[in-house]
Amino acid sequence: MDLKNKSVKPALIRISKRLSDIIDALPLKEEIRVLEIGCGPGAAAREISKRIGNGKILAIDRSANAIQNAIRNSISYDSSRLEFRQAEIENFQLQPNEKPFDLALAIRVGALDGRHPELEGAALASIAKALTKNGKLYIDGGNPLQEKSLEKYRT
Repeated sequence: MDLKNKSVKPALIRISKRLSDIIDALPLKEEIRVLEIGCGPGAAAREISKRIGNGKILAIDRSANAIQNAIRNSISYDSSRLEFRQAEIENFQLQPNEKPFDLALAIRVGALDGRHPELEGAALASIAKALTKNGKLYIDGGNPLQEKSLEKYRT
């Protein structure tokens, strides 16, 4: 299948004010490494990729359909900065030789927002292992974000 003909051009993609406010609140900088958890169709990941210079964003989602849509909608973006991977956060592991991330972002992720409390401990442990020693996790629910502590899960 020719994905280029099915992709949405970056100029036509608009993000909501809520999503824009969330991304604006992140401490993004050049060359930062970001892990987005529960990326859905990839709108936040695409916007973040435009703001991190030579940084890297890995956007994950447990849904194969979401990842396929995110890839299809991101075909014209720089794949050296933007990557999508199907993964469940409670089972997520860095790949061999993959560098840890500086921050993680989760918007409406059931394992972190109380909808699936049975997954929260495993999810937080996985996130802590995927981040640098000083890496931070941000979730929605604040104004517009809140930092979620990982101290209990750091080894």
